[in-house]
Amino acid sequence: MTLIKICGITNLDDALSAVDAGADALGFNFYPSSPRYITPAAARRIIDELPDRILSVGVFVNEATPETLERLATEAGVTAIQLHGDESPQFCSALRDRYKIKVLAIRDDFDARQALSYDVQAVMVDTFDRKARGGTGRTIDWSEARRLRPFVSKLFLAGGLSPENVGEAIAVVNPYAVDACSALEISPGKKDSERVRAFVRAVRGFRASVP
Repeated sequence: MTLIKICGITNLDDALSAVDAGADALGFNFYPSSPRYITPAAARRIIDELPDRILSVGVFVNEATPETLERLATEAGVTAIQLHGDESPQFCSALRDRYKIKVLAIRDDFDARQALSYDVQAVMVDTFDRKARGGTGRTIDWSEARRLRPFVSKLFLAGGLSPENVGEAIAVVNPYAVDACSALEISPGKKDSERVRAFVRAVRGFRASVP
């Protein structure tokens, strides 16, 4: 079954609504330049209210040191970290005893083999945008994402996924997880609960239809 991650959570109501809809993981953005930025302390108050089964993911972009990132992740209480910047393989390896998701952006010079350089539990593919670092609403080339499958055990697919296109994306890529954000929002940081439910139904419905 495809895991569902809803990213850009900024408030408890949206978090609980996503959980009730059937989400498996929630993302909290600790990148100060993001319109969905949330402080670790505010994220912790939300995470403390979530069921234990929910994977809480802290999204980080180019933190100064692994130690700084570890401190913020501990403060927030996240169970996984998503490295959405230009973090090196050495930076990722320095993060011990955490569920790590390294984001690789699809761009002209994309090489699927670079995934082999990272000591992480999962790899995510997303749209390239040096400023926004995710949440752009732009889809990626799913055929490029599919090229990663032989190199990673768990592939998270992001980039403009919506209730309308996620079934096709799963059919092409066969990812371990799908990650949605901007296509499920009323405004940046505020989720549309009906769109979230529609997204979950689209994912579950597609998987149920596969023999």
